[in-house]
Amino acid sequence: MLFPRKPTSRFLLLTLTFLLLLSFSINVNASDPTSLEDDSDDLEQILALDEQEDQQQEDQEQESSSRLSEAEVLSKAQKIVLELNSDNSKRVIDENEFVLVLGYAPWCVRSAELMPHFAEAATSLKELGSPILMTKLDAERYPKVASLLDIKGFPTLLLFVNGTSQAYTGGFSAEEIVIWTRKKTGVPVIRISTLTEAEEFLKKHQMFVVGLFEKFEGSDYEAFIKAATSDNEIQFVEANSIVVAKTLYPDIKATNLFLGIVKSEPERYTAYEGTFEMKSILQFLDYNKFPLVTKLTELNSVRVYSSPIKLQVYVFAKADDFKTLLEPLQDVARKFKTKIMFIYIDIMDENLAKPFLTLFGLEESKNTLVTAFDNKGSSKFLLQSNPTPSNIEEFCLGLLHGSISTYFKSQPMPDNKNASILAVVGKTFDDLVLNSPKNVLLEVYTPWCINCETTSKQVEKLAKHFKGLDNLVFAKIDAFANEHPKLQVDDYPSLFLYKAGDKDSPIKLSTKSGSKELAAFINKHVRTKDQVAKDEL
Repeated sequence: MLFPRKPTSRFLLLTLTFLLLLSFSINVNASDPTSLEDDSDDLEQILALDEQEDQQQEDQEQESSSRLSEAEVLSKAQKIVLELNSDNSKRVIDENEFVLVLGYAPWCVRSAELMPHFAEAATSLKELGSPILMTKLDAERYPKVASLLDIKGFPTLLLFVNGTSQAYTGGFSAEEIVIWTRKKTGVPVIRISTLTEAEEFLKKHQMFVVGLFEKFEGSDYEAFIKAATSDNEIQFVEANSIVVAKTLYPDIKATNLFLGIVKSEPERYTAYEGTFEMKSILQFLDYNKFPLVTKLTELNSVRVYSSPIKLQVYVFAKADDFKTLLEPLQDVARKFKTKIMFIYIDIMDENLAKPFLTLFGLEESKNTLVTAFDNKGSSKFLLQSNPTPSNIEEFCLGLLHGSISTYFKSQPMPDNKNASILAVVGKTFDDLVLNSPKNVLLEVYTPWCINCETTSKQVEKLAKHFKGLDNLVFAKIDAFANEHPKLQVDDYPSLFLYKAGDKDSPIKLSTKSGSKELAAFINKHVRTKDQVAKDEL
């Protein structure tokens, strides 16, 4: 610094305090041996408080500097990404062998989330000397260009190779974008020859597949390369030195042929034990690439949903609650590895949690919940006991053995006393409809159905008209809030007549029919000849 810093007010206050204490200590009665010690303690406390304030200020300055540095890096990275427009888009794509285009909209949340990852990937690719040109297009501002490039949703990533486009199929972190892009532009595998290269690689990659070969040739090696080229998400590395390979994967037992996956989690190393065939290697990766417990995000949701592990357990919890549950949950997940996929969703994240919780009628819940889905049969399950590790493990065993009942959501049982139209919920569907000795005319509706109100008014008229008919019950069920395995409805509103003695084959009525036609239908199928009344309502 060229000029000394001016004394701060805090420094002047400290100096004045020190002088006052010193003056006080000089005039104190010498016969009191503890007074000097007390003054010394007071001074130390003041000095300690001042030092603490200095440290807090220094930490704040460092944090501010760190944020500024991150912003500068992001700004620099975004400059590497070329902005396409109406004038340059065709020329850029035609004149470059490899062009990756990010189609976005300024208002799109997922576009905003992806943008910094895309910019970071652009920086990494440039440093690696990749031939790809990273570009972005504001599809809302340039809709004609977006249409020509076949950008229909946001965000959209497209790779153009010599002017021909192909869909992006990789992940959405910066590392995943880099891996996918390098594989598609001719670098499916990184060869590591020295310990230094291995150590540098470990600093940059959290997840990868390592292959150890005596020679980079032969059928096993070719299967490895094919798998690396076909896979879109994981970085593959190869080595022919056991020392180098053990730096990447310390648990290697083989000496000249090995394949394993490395992840940044407690279950860090998993060795491949099958034959070296492309399909087998890819299947191994599909079943082992996810952590023991995967946190669901907007960016990884597609990968999670497309997992070949179709039995999936979802844990919904607040972030702080999940911290204490994570380690015991990982222990449970380890016992069901490759059989059940474990997924965590922050229950406070409405965009992610609410669509799932709505399926169980629990969208307002804020407490920890454990659910499961069998994506093979589209079945869902709910842990209805406390979500302790032992109960979760028992729940998972039941899922594997098929001993847990499928969950069907239901509203609380209503009070139907004196009701002309019975309100049916999932829990009462058997008693009020299927097991009832009477004929049941059931209206199936949803709260968001536009035409349901008209049908409801017709049913109310019919219920009033046939009030004296003892063998007929009118009922209604909200199909959005209630489910039953024998109530499968695709369109709303729907009307069904469950005839006494034949409840397994309900008759569907047309909701387009008028009240007179519906009354005639009821007279035909429900009334006996001596009960037939006029159809007029």
